[in-house]
Amino acid sequence: MEPLHQLLMLSSLLLVAGICFMPQVLTAEQDKVQIVHYQPEQVHLAFGERTASEMVVTWSTRSLPPDTASIVEYGLIVAGQSTPYRLNQRAQGTATKFVDGGRKHSTQFIHRVTLSQLEANSSYAYHCGSGLGWSAVYQFRTVPAADADWSPSLAIYGDMGNENAQSLARLQQETQLGMYDAIIHVGDFAYDMNTKEARVGDEFMRQIETVAAYLPYMVVPGNHEEKFNFSNYRARFSMPGGTENMFYSFDLGPVHFIGISTEVYYFMNYGVKTLVFQYEWLRRDLEQANLPENRAKRPWIIIYGHRPMYCSNENDNDCTHSETLTRVGWPFVHMFGMEPLLYEFGVDVAIWAHEHSYERLWPIYDYEVRNGTLQDSPYENPGAPVHIVTGSAGCNEGREPFKGKIPEWSAFHSQDYGYTRLKAHNRTHLHFEQVSDDQNGAIIDQFWLIKSHHGSYQNRN
Repeated sequence: MEPLHQLLMLSSLLLVAGICFMPQVLTAEQDKVQIVHYQPEQVHLAFGERTASEMVVTWSTRSLPPDTASIVEYGLIVAGQSTPYRLNQRAQGTATKFVDGGRKHSTQFIHRVTLSQLEANSSYAYHCGSGLGWSAVYQFRTVPAADADWSPSLAIYGDMGNENAQSLARLQQETQLGMYDAIIHVGDFAYDMNTKEARVGDEFMRQIETVAAYLPYMVVPGNHEEKFNFSNYRARFSMPGGTENMFYSFDLGPVHFIGISTEVYYFMNYGVKTLVFQYEWLRRDLEQANLPENRAKRPWIIIYGHRPMYCSNENDNDCTHSETLTRVGWPFVHMFGMEPLLYEFGVDVAIWAHEHSYERLWPIYDYEVRNGTLQDSPYENPGAPVHIVTGSAGCNEGREPFKGKIPEWSAFHSQDYGYTRLKAHNRTHLHFEQVSDDQNGAIIDQFWLIKSHHGSYQNRN
């Protein structure tokens, strides 16, 4: 019997029984409600204000659920049980309307929920959304301990891009293998997030979900995030510190990490207040990190930002000018230069991107190589910070060539696509590796940074 005939027969029987039955016909407005996009997407994590016990879950929906709910349901994963996890905890956050600055003023809602009082050294399952749509179930692992006596591992890179994100597949695989405690993306994400009415930004955030929904994905802005005063960047991420993701710091094991915006030195059309505010904040943060009790607990200080102070690529901007703005500050007056701060407060490592290549420098200050005291061990108790440029995760702009004559302060360089691994073994030893995706994951460079004492370089030379 045809379905229509069945429906008519059922209706007739119900009418005979005195029950009025009419198939539901949705009005145009009701039908519209049914297709509104409440489904969470672009899920990603970041450390909260308390690295050891807080995780921030961020996601997007096209429309705001009628009950305006932003919910994460989560629970501990317990191995060996028939049901390995139960989403028996619940946290609620807020949603913020984001309107892109493009012609169509594309709109979405960014949801943020902080998971607090998490147990250390534990795995959690979670999903996010509302009663009108839930994400898939993801999982993350909290840091092993709140103190400094453990050895974090991170993947660090910049300049990935939405197209030719060559390193992403390997990073996805290594994330699933549990190789990292966090990711640091040093600017230039989608090329560009605002493109095509911000659809390129959406595509990139969906693309990295397979990494960022499982690990804290810590970021700083690059020049390709500049459009509309970095609005896509500021809206989409959730870094600690309350500075709209532009600069912040966090502790992980024996390391104090500092993320900064180098772009405040280059896009002065948005004003100078952010530059001055960041500089003053950075000095205060370094002073706090150098208090004897803090430096004893977390002796390593690593800073990262997008544009390098030093590089030897052959291009017409940063690498051909010895007085980069981030290094010396404003032209002529040399105000707000950051290199003297790194030297005064004993920053151990400075990590940059922007150049689509990898370069490791000898310890350097003001273009003077200041290697360690032992001739065959330049990275043992060096007299200046070590700079690394790691901007070769992918992108469709191609690789950056190097100069014909490499400067004496450049220790190693490569045009291979890839990314950097860092393992902070303890208070005295850091280990870095450069992974080449072109060479199927081969390690093309590695070195140990060894320090028996930390602090200002001013009295060492």
